[in-house]
Amino acid sequence: MAVAGLKGKRQRVKEAAGALSMSKGGNMQKLGELALQKGERVPVELLALTYGSLVRQVIADYESIEEVNKQLDLMGYNIGVRLADDFFAKSGVSDCRSFQDSAEIVAKVGFKMYLNVQASVDLWNADNTAYSILFDENPLAEFTELPEEYAQLSFSNLVCGVIRGALEMLLLVVKCEFVRSTLQGNEMNEIRISLVEMLRESAPEDDED
Repeated sequence: MAVAGLKGKRQRVKEAAGALSMSKGGNMQKLGELALQKGERVPVELLALTYGSLVRQVIADYESIEEVNKQLDLMGYNIGVRLADDFFAKSGVSDCRSFQDSAEIVAKVGFKMYLNVQASVDLWNADNTAYSILFDENPLAEFTELPEEYAQLSFSNLVCGVIRGALEMLLLVVKCEFVRSTLQGNEMNEIRISLVEMLRESAPEDDED
């Protein structure tokens, strides 16, 4: 995406967030439920099979698991950049002006709205620049088992990319990665999100002929 186009999209997303009226102390979990009800539901089986086919194709296209993980993240990032407008238009979420605000919005509204997953926020660091999203169920990996040779595959890394792209539209540059996954034998899934940089808002540039 061109730099000018990205700036314009960020501005539209910020305006959409600021135009909505719910208070910061509102019930994010309830918003997630309502947004899920308004959207079109994709059967878990179809979602898992479709995503599994995507991952298999990326594995076929790239030689190393490290590169596969990078490509899944990049695909997700591009989706997240486009998804930000849709999220604020449909979710009913209020203004989001801080990294701390974004945590509850991503976990309790975004995960419910798009994945129908109950997620929670925990494990903040001391200076509130990193937190974890914890969740038990992962519909993308519903019918998946990883062979031993794919132990380093971050199967659902596309989700991290989506979060990264969407938050960048809110001027939050983050690092996002799976640190625990039920596919790797952990009891739950954990995505760690760390703030890298807060971008400054700039006035929209006039289009040049």
